[in-house]
Amino acid sequence: MSHIAVCMVSPEQWGDVDPLSRTILEEAGIKIIRNTKRRLLVESEMKALIKGCDVAISGAEPMPASVMDEAPGLRFVARAAVGLDSIDLNAARARGIGVSYVPGANAQAVTELTISHILTLIRGVQQGDATLRKGEWLRVMGRSLEELTIGIIGIGRIGKRVARHLSAFGARIIANDLAPDEDFGALYRVEWVSKDRLFKEADVVCLHVPKAPSTINIVGARELAMMKDGAFLINTARGGLIDEAALIEALKSGKLGGAGLDVFSEEPYRGPLAEIENIILTCHMGANTRSSRARMEIQAAECLIAYLRGEPIPNIVPDSEYELQAAMKAMTRKG
Repeated sequence: MSHIAVCMVSPEQWGDVDPLSRTILEEAGIKIIRNTKRRLLVESEMKALIKGCDVAISGAEPMPASVMDEAPGLRFVARAAVGLDSIDLNAARARGIGVSYVPGANAQAVTELTISHILTLIRGVQQGDATLRKGEWLRVMGRSLEELTIGIIGIGRIGKRVARHLSAFGARIIANDLAPDEDFGALYRVEWVSKDRLFKEADVVCLHVPKAPSTINIVGARELAMMKDGAFLINTARGGLIDEAALIEALKSGKLGGAGLDVFSEEPYRGPLAEIENIILTCHMGANTRSSRARMEIQAAECLIAYLRGEPIPNIVPDSEYELQAAMKAMTRKG
């Protein structure tokens, strides 16, 4: 590094869990410009923070072209996150800005939240808690995993972990994926089925797919109508995979027994789903465990240091992600 690099660090929790990520940057002689507001920044705040920076570490904060343009010398962004929704990849490419991310760093944490939502719903935990607080003693009759069929759409890093853990409970696992891993399926007794069959047979449907033109509203009124009466729907993947208006109707009518959502079409979420009782809502906190947070931050710091030293960069964003984002934007314009 020929001169002191100036790095914007926008995630509000950076270094709180494990200071190693901060130490890595400091020991490399990097000047750190931090988000001191202790909350997610909005676009105007990102513009102010990034001025004069050579490199950046970002999380869920917005990073459109307008933010990048506030730092003409910006050359690299290390994402301390798995999702790439908040950064305009093609704007970065047009400006010669490299981008890395941390795939897999939060897989176990998201898996655990998914299973937590499932167990809470099938055992009626939220109902038992609410009635007890009202002075009522209601022993909810729940269901056990061993008597249920779990349908998983998307068997990647997280979907596989969910399947593996739930199969250990004795649940029947059915799954749908563009490229079924037959060896994994044989090992954990996963039955590969069509999406329609999955919606019809599953007692619990879990979504673990990226947001893409083919997955937007992958669960709509048609799919909800196919699901078993009293079934449950879980989404800890990405907002936009479920038609939220159709979900509200399915929950209000009693068609579904409940739902568990950690992600929403618009975040922070302030909408009518919050008024429905038979749903668990969490604020995009799937990755928020101490180990997951530390892993994401340390890996992002390592990517940044590798870039500055001219070394091979681990977890550079693949071309497929740029193409996917371009397709998403084209679809939005048509809509």
